[in-house]
Amino acid sequence: MKLTWHGHSNFEVEDSLDTIIDPFFMGNSMADVKWDEVSPDVLVITHGHADHMGDAISIAKETECEIIGVNELAKYMQSRGIDALGSNIGGTIELGPVKYTLVQAVHSNGIDEAGFGWDAGSPAGVVIEDTSVVYHAGDTALFSDMALIGELYKPKVALLPIGGRFTMDARAAVMAVKLIKPELVVPMHYNTFDVIKADPWKFQKMVEDETDAEAVVMEPGDSIDI
Repeated sequence: MKLTWHGHSNFEVEDSLDTIIDPFFMGNSMADVKWDEVSPDVLVITHGHADHMGDAISIAKETECEIIGVNELAKYMQSRGIDALGSNIGGTIELGPVKYTLVQAVHSNGIDEAGFGWDAGSPAGVVIEDTSVVYHAGDTALFSDMALIGELYKPKVALLPIGGRFTMDARAAVMAVKLIKPELVVPMHYNTFDVIKADPWKFQKMVEDETDAEAVVMEPGDSIDI
């Protein structure tokens, strides 16, 4: 399994399928590529905010890839002519050998593109199970049931927001690591905008001082093998 960070919360997971989570390219100052330079098999959208739903509709129309999101968000995609697959918190969609399970995220939701006039359902994180297991927390506060995500799915990798203001900050994300117990942690959702400035190296040190996990600070375009 190969994991690539395209900046912000935008990750590409290449394994049995090529999956992009939260495909925010246009308007993402950290993005290493443009939306029309990727060709995923699957897009997963954690929630409808513009910096997460991003270029999903453009990519889906260009590539005819699958889209997975919470049911209300999928219904919106369908209204735009996209054959999206709806799920809900705790539900799993299987595409070939890959399992996509939407899990709880403590956040708000709404579809910027729809002027917040469309019910966007619940925000979500996602667990992707293939040759390894990756947990992308989406935008979220710290919540104690992260321990259940760790216990049930046993993710090897956790992708966690650290930017504060709209999500948990680095201190809370370290507590999340203690609850989830992954082997590897990658920070996300920081430094894209001034209001979410954070020091990923400080987070890395806290993780490695206080937990058994390894923390990796990635630059946009960096890839790691899992």
